[in-house]
Amino acid sequence: MLLIFISIILNFDSYAGETCMRDGLGKQLKHDVFNHAGVVIVPAGTLLTEEHLELFGKHGIEPGQIVVSATAPKSYPKSARRASGSLVQSVRKAAEQSKMLFEQTALTKKIPVMELRGTILPAVRQIAANDDVFALFEAVKAQDEYTYQHNIGVGVLSTLIGKWMGLDEMELNILSLGATLHDVGKVNIPLEILNKPGKLTPEEYALIKKHTVYGYELLKDTVGLSYRIALIALQHHERGDGKGYPLGLRKDQTDPLSKIVAVADVFHAMSSKRPYHDPMPFTEVVGQMRQGVFGQLDPEIVTVFLNGMAQRLLGREVLLTDGRVGEVVLIHPHDKTSPLIRTGSSFVDLSKERHVAIRSVAV
Repeated sequence: MLLIFISIILNFDSYAGETCMRDGLGKQLKHDVFNHAGVVIVPAGTLLTEEHLELFGKHGIEPGQIVVSATAPKSYPKSARRASGSLVQSVRKAAEQSKMLFEQTALTKKIPVMELRGTILPAVRQIAANDDVFALFEAVKAQDEYTYQHNIGVGVLSTLIGKWMGLDEMELNILSLGATLHDVGKVNIPLEILNKPGKLTPEEYALIKKHTVYGYELLKDTVGLSYRIALIALQHHERGDGKGYPLGLRKDQTDPLSKIVAVADVFHAMSSKRPYHDPMPFTEVVGQMRQGVFGQLDPEIVTVFLNGMAQRLLGREVLLTDGRVGEVVLIHPHDKTSPLIRTGSSFVDLSKERHVAIRSVAV
């Protein structure tokens, strides 16, 4: 059941401030509370305790700055963060549609543009509009039929990054379609190679890499699709240092939308179950992406993506690699992907305790 909370602002004069602020105990913060330096000290959704009131006092937070729900929630809001069945079903339905369209393309050697614009594009844009980013990440993780769920996952993640970068509506549509079609060239690769559970032979890997060129050839002359969509298919494995494929282009030679898809492609591939590896822990994915900035992935795009995720970590329940469960209570301004975690009555600072990391984020 969805609970609708009516916000009330605790407006008190200094005479009754302490007494009235205590009226907020056990109630839920409606908005983040910032200190005078602009750093969030208690995130929205937190149930107020004596410790929080003491913290507000130390930071000189006035009662009128605290906004709480009129009643305490019946359950902690984390339960409301579970990835809704409708979101997961939307992703699966879109993946099934993607599979049908790719199979049609394999048979006809033509891209079904009308079907793409009528089904896949609206689905990807609708899924990407979900406000709960981590529920979204969980929903688009590929569990089976990797190729088709990967198409939708990369389409959704690319759209999300494009929105965070402030792309206009026209570019977002090109990006969404291009990202969803980035691997369309794989229709010309045998399934036994695509789904091989073990290591590929050099010959098999060389054939896999040709999917970029195959995709470009399918898309470049398709009426009704931007030429940039063909470039995304061709360039999404290019890297800034010139060590990508198929052409070994450097960062200044690659279309900006292709660079966005490259970031989404890497994140989704590492986060998903593949025929030859299990999903990587969240922090390990983030760490490898940060390392990939040096010469390979576009640093500006990676920064936008990681910062966007980090901002939405605040207040989330996380599972650490040592088995502890905690809540993210502080995002460090200079190390946004290594937050401060509260576990019971103690704290874990991931910016200092590098032997511990976030395995997963509760949704």
